[in-house]
Amino acid sequence: MALNLEQKKAIVAEVAEVASSAYSAIAAEYRGLTVDEMTALRKEARNAGVYLRVVKNTLARRAVENTDFACMQEGFVGPLLLAFSQEDPGAAARVISDFAKEHDQLVVKMVALNGKLLAPSDITTLAKMPTYEQAVSMLMGTMLAPVQKLATTLNEVPGKLVRTLAAIRDAKEAA
Repeated sequence: MALNLEQKKAIVAEVAEVASSAYSAIAAEYRGLTVDEMTALRKEARNAGVYLRVVKNTLARRAVENTDFACMQEGFVGPLLLAFSQEDPGAAARVISDFAKEHDQLVVKMVALNGKLLAPSDITTLAKMPTYEQAVSMLMGTMLAPVQKLATTLNEVPGKLVRTLAAIRDAKEAA
């Protein structure tokens, strides 16, 4: 079913709005996936806060024209789906890479982060990026470690004194 001009403008505006606020984008070829598999992928993406859309390449080129993802324009060839990370940079990469492990038909063609086009193999690196909460907890753990070590060291001095006095007491009682 062909789209009329108003529908095309609406699609371009919607994708452009999402792309302007997204952290990262992934384009993947979905040729060979069944409708049920695509539905499962869309469900996973929705749960992870990822905008997933199959868009005609000409419309996709226009949608990303004035965004950080303009670097992807030349690669829009063939049947592609676009995944934009809305909440954290690695969300789309995690969804797509996890789904691609089980479905060989889903092939990553482009990965873009902060206006730079990355190699498709970099999706694993992007997928391993910690979420905001994980990064904050790692930072807090790093900041807490020296304080915890200092407290342990300061506690060790009186503890060692008590153990020494207990050993002397035990030695006198045994004698």
